[in-house]
Amino acid sequence: MTKLNLSKSFDHLLTVPDIRVAVIYGGTSAEREISLMSGKQVLAHLKTAGVDAFGLDLGAEGQDQVTQLQEAVMDAAFIILHGRGGEDGTLQGVLDFMSIPYTGCDVLASSLGMNKLMTKLVWLAQGVRTPAYEVLNDNSDWTQVAQRLGLPLVVKPVHEGSSLGINIVDSIENLEQAYRDAAEYDREVMAEQFIDGDEYTVPILNGIPLPAIRLETDNVFYDLQAKYYSEKTRYLFDNPMTQDGQKKMEDECNYAFKVLGCRDWGRIDVMRDKQGCNWLLEVNTTPGMTSHSLVPMAAKAAGLSFPQLSLVILNLALARTA
Repeated sequence: MTKLNLSKSFDHLLTVPDIRVAVIYGGTSAEREISLMSGKQVLAHLKTAGVDAFGLDLGAEGQDQVTQLQEAVMDAAFIILHGRGGEDGTLQGVLDFMSIPYTGCDVLASSLGMNKLMTKLVWLAQGVRTPAYEVLNDNSDWTQVAQRLGLPLVVKPVHEGSSLGINIVDSIENLEQAYRDAAEYDREVMAEQFIDGDEYTVPILNGIPLPAIRLETDNVFYDLQAKYYSEKTRYLFDNPMTQDGQKKMEDECNYAFKVLGCRDWGRIDVMRDKQGCNWLLEVNTTPGMTSHSLVPMAAKAAGLSFPQLSLVILNLALARTA
């Protein structure tokens, strides 16, 4: 495991700002419940750190979200709103227009990161290894899709997170139904080559890769239940990679993060195949911050507590306006 002392590396980002901070969570996307869980954690830890913070549940009880933002008294926003409307550049654009500093990626990087297809196109153009894919529609020839990508394959919505609508398909007969399931979440659906190997995630904080986490679950894959609710999911910092192998994965993830224009913090999900090749799946520009979430877990392993992590993320946003 990579040994870092982030509390010392980020001393200049651990001061408590004398401002009022809105922790923005909730929203109206399919990831609302996860966002509420993340937001409550971030709010509690910012308060523990001494920040004057309050929660802003966008879209709660049908409220107009723009009006909520206009009426909120805040000097900065900590965005922890997952999914469409909060992670796709929409909220970022409104806050830019209001001249309110906010955490995480800007409009363009947020929009790219939320779109798995556009992420792939940028990565492929920049030499990032990512699984082969095909966009699906009602007229797709399921037999040809399976022949081109091979079986099993992964079917997923283009614009959703938290593994919503994702299915691993091992037969042509199940492929169309998996497409229909994914289409319930998104008008755009894609199939992706299945990579047989170990699943990892690499958080990035201010250009520094945090220790890679190897994920093990008894579920078919690391799905919504395994991510946020199961007590049986295994998060392993010990892994079979050599030190050079781990650095290579970290470097590849850091590069992939940068070529999308991402900044401050995020997470890259990776499959490492049996031959030791890393296949990057997607970027998370506003990762989960729940009690089961991976970024706080990796930060803790590197010596940074949840309150300290929250402060660093907040201060990175404020540093851009200093």
